[in-house]
This record gives sequence, C-alpha cells and structure tokens, in this order.
Amino acid sequence: MSSGEKAMRVERDSLGTMEVPAEAYYGAQTARAIQNFPISDLRFPRAFIRAVGLIKRAAAEVNADLGLLDRTLAEPIIRAAQEVADGALDAEFPLDIYQTGSGTSTNMNANEVIANRAAELMGAARGTKTVHPNDHVNVCQSSNDVVPTAIHLSALLVLREDLRPALDELEAALREKAQQFHGIIKTGRTHLMDATPVRLGQEFAGYADQVAGARRRIGYAEAELGEVALGGTAVGSGINAHPEFAARVCARLAELTGIPLRETAAHFQAQACLDAVVFASGTVRTYATALTKIANDIRWMGSGPRAGLAELVLPAVQPGSSIMPGKVNPVIVESVIQACAQAVGSDAVVAQGNQWGNFELNMMMPVMAHNLLGAIALLAAASRNFARQCVTGLEATERGPESVERGLMLATALAPVIGYDAAAEIAKEAALTGKTVREVALSRGGLTAEQLQEILNPQSMTEPGVRGIPGGD
Repeated sequence: MSSGEKAMRVERDSLGTMEVPAEAYYGAQTARAIQNFPISDLRFPRAFIRAVGLIKRAAAEVNADLGLLDRTLAEPIIRAAQEVADGALDAEFPLDIYQTGSGTSTNMNANEVIANRAAELMGAARGTKTVHPNDHVNVCQSSNDVVPTAIHLSALLVLREDLRPALDELEAALREKAQQFHGIIKTGRTHLMDATPVRLGQEFAGYADQVAGARRRIGYAEAELGEVALGGTAVGSGINAHPEFAARVCARLAELTGIPLRETAAHFQAQACLDAVVFASGTVRTYATALTKIANDIRWMGSGPRAGLAELVLPAVQPGSSIMPGKVNPVIVESVIQACAQAVGSDAVVAQGNQWGNFELNMMMPVMAHNLLGAIALLAAASRNFARQCVTGLEATERGPESVERGLMLATALAPVIGYDAAAEIAKEAALTGKTVREVALSRGGLTAEQLQEILNPQSMTEPGVRGIPGGD
C-alpha cells in the first residue's frame, strides 16, 4: 500500500463483500450507498442524526428491559448511540439526501456506526460484527418506521430549540417598537393608496400579532408531529416488534428530550404517508409568507431617503453601492425575504414528496426531511437576524405625521355626518385643487371649524367610533 492510499478492510452484506475504509465506523451497506448515490453535497442535518441517535439509544434501553437484547450488548450500544446523538460521530454519516426513498441507507448507516463503535467499546475491532447492526442495534425496528419517527422528532427538536426562541425574540422586538411608535400617526394604505390614518405603533402591533399567530399554528403542528410511526416496522403491521416496544421507546424519548411522543394508533397511515410532516411544513410556509409581508412593509417604509416614503430609518449596516457613494440599502430585509422564498419553495417539495406514498410506504422521506428541517432552521436564523440587526434599530421620521393633514381619506370621517356622496365630492375637490379636506369642507359651509376639528381629528380616527353625530362617541 502506497503512502497516498487509504487502508481498507473488507466487510460483507447480503450482496457480497465490500471494501470499507479501515478507520470508518460505518460498514458495507454504507460504503455501497456512497457508491450508489454520488448525487449532491447535501447531507442529513445535525437535528436528524441527533434524532436517529436518540431513537437507537431508547430502543436499546427498551429492548434490554424487554429481554430482547443482552445487557452486555445493550450498554455499549446505548453509549454509542448517545455519541451519535451528541454529534461525536457526524463524520460517519456521509450519505447523500438523494438516496433510497425510505431512508434505509441512512438507517443502516446509523446501525453500522453504532454497532462498530459499540464493538470498539467492548474491545473488539471494527467490522467484526461483535455487535451486529441488524440483529442487535435494529431490534424491533425497520427503516420504514424509524425514519418517519426521526423526521417527526427532529422537526420537534428544531421547532422547540430554534424557531420558537427566534419567534419570541422577533415578537418582543416588534412589540417594543409598537409601544415606542404608538404616538406616531401616519397615513394608512390599502391597495398601496392613501387610506385613513393609522398609528405606526398599530402597524407594528399587527406585525407582532402575525408572529404570535405563527407560534400558535406551530403548536398545532407540534401536536401532530408528536404521534409517531415507530412500532409499525416494515408495512405497519408491527411484525418482529414487541407489542410494548414502541410505547416504551416513546416514553423514554420523552424523558430524554422533554418532548411528548406517542405511538400512533394508525400505523398503516403513519408509514404510507407523511401527512403530519406536510401539515408542519404548511405552518412553516405560512410563517414565511407572514415574515415576507412584515419585512417588505418595513422595506417600503424605509424607502428613500428623499424620493421614497421615508417613514422609517433602517439601521445602516453596510454600504449599498459600488458606484453610488453614500447609498445604503435595506440588506437585512432583503436577506430575510430571500430566506422566506426558499422556505416557501421547500414546502412545495415537502408537499410533492407526500404524494409519493405508494401503497404501504412513502418513498420521498429523505428529501422531505431535508426540506422541512432546512426551512425551519433557515427561518429561525433569518428571524433572529432580522430582530437584532433591523427591527431593534428602527427609527421613525416626521414624514409620516406630516402627510396626515393632506390625506384625502380624512373625508371618510365626514361620511357619517354629511353622507358618502358629499364626502366624496370634498375629497375629489381637495385632490384637484391641492387643498386639504378640512379646507374644502370649511369653504362649503354647513360645518364649523370646531366641528371639523372634532370630526377630522387624526388621533380619534385611529380608534373605533364615529365622531360628530349623536351617540357616535
């Protein structure tokens, strides 16, 4: 063997012998899959590998308790599986996302890594199968129930640990601005056209409520994801699995993670489709569209500074042009909008993937996992960055309040007093002459300056009620 060649060992699987790097913890089936799927540089994310490690650990503990796995084997398997969960063996998971649609390659990758590491912990050499990946690590399991369970568990982990804290941070930043901007009255906009007055703080309270709504919907998705396929084994019938295995593993996983999991009562649907994953992805997509709206509103209100709306000043975080000196662009907002677009696209892949459940098994699980987990992580990072580098530093200008008195839709408050048609005529005349609604209404007579002061009070127009008529206040 030359100095540039890797040392190899020979292992055997059901198809024959296979060369495996001598230092690798994975085995023949993983090595074969590396050759079979040289498609992309995409790999399962850390959260998924963590979930698989936790499932394998809990399975070994339960199988030992049930008498299905000798304690002398179970203890090193538990330790090795925890190392997988902790990320100590991530380099041993080289397989492409674009692989067998059930994720069998990655399930066997995990079984082989855990088996060889467990054997090593027992003093045996890698590749000896002192601990067998199928007979010991995979007891009571199939790729067909482990992989969908791992998708559910990993999604629950990243929702709880990444996205929820990011939503909390963004909502808090938006509510702080809502309070700070409460006294600022500006012209509202519908159809991008001038509408009745609104408080800038009311707009930001609306943004905060969108984030709160997203968190509530994610809670619904978490409830759906808490029901897992484990225990169905190959097709949902539970063949080769102890009747108590899945329920016990779910209970153990709940202890390990603090996430309530439960074995599904409908195993055949749980493996034939990933409806709960699509539902969860839909809630993530909904948040992506909400975040796009929030970010784009802020981008528009910060447009200018001379020729745009210029109602907000966004934090200047970097120069905006290689040719225009002094230009500053809303780059944080633009990064958020791009992340949201990617998340919406990821949801489309998840939805399409669920259509490919043929008979007793979905065959698009790896790509569905990749897109769901990727979208969650992406939106979490974008939300945190948006809160920290943009929202917290927003400042209001005088441009919004200055436009209120010239707003044509102040005439809306006149309609209950003089009628819609008469108020419309006043608005049209104001638009043609450049006068304010107040000036035109006063010149037409019928209403005194004092009455108009009450009716056309912008502050009052930002709250419920009708001014200027009996019983309107």
